[in-house]
Amino acid sequence: MDKAFQRIAGVDEAGRGPLAGPVVAAAVVLDPAHPIEGLADSKKLSAARREQLAEQIYRQSLAVGICCVEAGEIDQINILQATLKAMSGAVGQLRPPPDRVLVDGNRLPRLAMPAAALVGGDGLEPAISAASIIAKTRRDAIMLDWHQRYPVYGFDRHKGYGTAFHLEALATHGPCPAHRHSFRPVSQTQLF
Repeated sequence: MDKAFQRIAGVDEAGRGPLAGPVVAAAVVLDPAHPIEGLADSKKLSAARREQLAEQIYRQSLAVGICCVEAGEIDQINILQATLKAMSGAVGQLRPPPDRVLVDGNRLPRLAMPAAALVGGDGLEPAISAASIIAKTRRDAIMLDWHQRYPVYGFDRHKGYGTAFHLEALATHGPCPAHRHSFRPVSQTQLF
């Protein structure tokens, strides 16, 4: 590792594509003295394994930051800008700040330190894998909270993605406050 970059943060997001819920970004600085076995892209792990790893990441990492941008703001600024804002916010929570940031994907948020985008980074860089797991578990927990408030949509099953069940519930009940009104087909199912 380059000696100039001792504190490297991995950054990833969860929830760009769903029709409901926030986009959640996480930033993680792993502790080289306490490696975590089994880190991988969160989409390749079971929910139970993600939860186990998330607990370990919180316990063993040097720093973890999380930032959510809610559906209403996504509607105002668009999903790309919301994602970049969440990423920047997650990095901004890290204390002390990292020396360098590695972001999953091909776009970078505005940051005060050197950063690089890494396509497929959640499967290549352990710190990004850790961020992927933290973002996914936090977003899933938020969607379970939304399910408690609006059970007719089945957020506990699909976490806001456009499944057949979710689309049928949208057609029947219209959108709720968790929905992204600027996303199709939500924008086409307004029941006012």
